[in-house]
Amino acid sequence: MRDDTIYEDEDVKQAIRRLPENLYNDRMFHIKRALDLTMKHQILPKEQWTKYEEENFYLELAFLLSKAVLCEKSP
Repeated sequence: MRDDTIYEDEDVKQAIRRLPENLYNDRMFHIKRALDLTMKHQILPKEQWTKYEEENFYLELAFLLSKAVLCEKSP
């Protein structure tokens, strides 16, 4: 899946609207933390990095559900 934080098209925006509140809040926290570290010219400490195996691709499910609903509405 593409990086949704760089380019939010209508499909991604719809998927973000469908996220449960806790996932949406987690997403916003991660984005704000990344922006803060960027502005300070700092790097996230390595012990706080997310391992690929632990990564939660939360937006992919919401994206697929959003696409499925859109396909159902289309004639």
